[in-house]
Amino acid sequence: MKKEYDFSKGKRGPVLKTSGKTRITIRLDHDILRWFRDQAHAAAGGGYQTLINMALREYVESRRESLEETLRRVLREEFLRDLRKSAIR
Repeated sequence: MKKEYDFSKGKRGPVLKTSGKTRITIRLDHDILRWFRDQAHAAAGGGYQTLINMALREYVESRRESLEETLRRVLREEFLRDLRKSAIR
């Protein structure tokens, strides 16, 4: 080993950059994490983090509404609210 190293051209941050992904810290319940790890182990491949990402993506995609669906839902809710108000009077 050298006595001294030159880090003058060094850059801070991760050594490897992965495209399209961000490294974060997240706290999960022990049982949830265990379940994902067990699933990854049972599948004999892939990682539990990939499974968590897939589960989150599936959830998000199932919740997306088109603008038309959103407008219809909001209008329906407003219409029902107004109907209830008029029925109370």
